[in-house]
Amino acid sequence: MKRALRTTILGLTLLIAAGCGSDDTTAGQTSGTQQGEIQGKPTLICGTGEDTKPTPTGIAQLDQPSGGITGAGSSFVAPLMTAWAGQFEQELGAEVRYASVGSGAGVARISEGRVDFGATDSPMTDEELAAADGTILHVPLVFGAVVPAYHVPGQKSGLHFTADVLGKIFTGRITRWDDPELVALNPEAKLPSTPIAVVHRSDSSGTTAIFTGYLTKTSPSWVEALPADKRSGREVPWPVGNAGKGNEGVAAVVNETEGAIGYVELTYALSTGLEVGFVQNKSGNFIQPCAETVTAAARDIAISPDLRLDLTDTPGVHAYPISGAVWALVYERQQDATRANTLVNFLAWALDVGQTKARAHNYAPLSPEVRALALDQVKKITLDGQPIAR
Repeated sequence: MKRALRTTILGLTLLIAAGCGSDDTTAGQTSGTQQGEIQGKPTLICGTGEDTKPTPTGIAQLDQPSGGITGAGSSFVAPLMTAWAGQFEQELGAEVRYASVGSGAGVARISEGRVDFGATDSPMTDEELAAADGTILHVPLVFGAVVPAYHVPGQKSGLHFTADVLGKIFTGRITRWDDPELVALNPEAKLPSTPIAVVHRSDSSGTTAIFTGYLTKTSPSWVEALPADKRSGREVPWPVGNAGKGNEGVAAVVNETEGAIGYVELTYALSTGLEVGFVQNKSGNFIQPCAETVTAAARDIAISPDLRLDLTDTPGVHAYPISGAVWALVYERQQDATRANTLVNFLAWALDVGQTKARAHNYAPLSPEVRALALDQVKKITLDGQPIAR
């Protein structure tokens, strides 16, 4: 099991060292790794951030973790979760077994008590929380980007997309890469007449929820094409396209299909050699997705008491507009002392040492404010009526 855990997503680590800002850009477009201007507004330089050790968690020394715990859910966070699990076991000796099965399955498994924690990049709904066998806490772990990833002959990363153009592509209203609207956004790209092959998720997906939530906010074409109660969420009735299971499945289908476009978490695009689009944000800038622009999206956001955050289409000159959070889902009241201690140890470690590892895997560490609130959530976890962490 340990070997399987460490190698589950081995293929996704091939380009991690390259990081954000390593992509080439289509001729005539501004690279996010250079200082430039798009539509008269400045672009952020990607790849310039540094990992810094966060301030101490404020959690008292816990008992040494032992044995192991299980988690399941989000494929969005699986590359980082795999890296975290390996280092946590190396440093503290306890095993974290994580199954990348999609956010919807992660919600189901924690609700049914089949795992010690679920992981999701789409928060549980009020109905799901009410149906659970006890109080479930949302503990933010990290921020990340959902990107339009494509396989188009002759094109490198950096094609420009607006929200409504993405809405038209994913509803089948734009069907060829040389459509006038795409050409107008990318006048120097020499786009081919290749048909567009849309790829979306087949499973219940938090990545889908982030992407469709963004389109519902920003794309009239998307809104017009789907019923009001089915425009966003982990599963939607896609008007067009082929399906792949998990972020890894969508990335694979896009890679295998000339003219394809899909939406995946950034690491999956980089590690499989897919090209990545720059998406126009609320300020009018076309933004390269990377840790720095996701961090910009998480500034000055509204934070609900239960920490169910929304990072899509946030204001800010440098904010990448299709950003999201990942949560660990845990029952407030724990039943097994050994597993509960290991679970709290792991969450505290992820919010401390784990944050310093996020950027290297193309995720953004939590903002200081959200991290402090996440630690408060961890301190709510109890055993026999007493908090495990103090």
